[in-house]
Amino acid sequence: MPPKIKTALFWIIAIFLVYAIVTSPDRAADAVRAVWDIIVSAFSSFAQFFKNLTE
Repeated sequence: MPPKIKTALFWIIAIFLVYAIVTSPDRAADAVRAVWDIIVSAFSSFAQFFKNLTE
């Protein structure tokens, strides 16, 4: 992908994120919380998997 397109996409996404946070901070916080829960759950699952391998 050409660098100019990457830069343009980055700025479009950044502007959209700022707009989404400013217009609806509660929904933005809920989305961040949901993504964080997914990440924590994934790491927990990996830890449980490797723990079960060692038993």
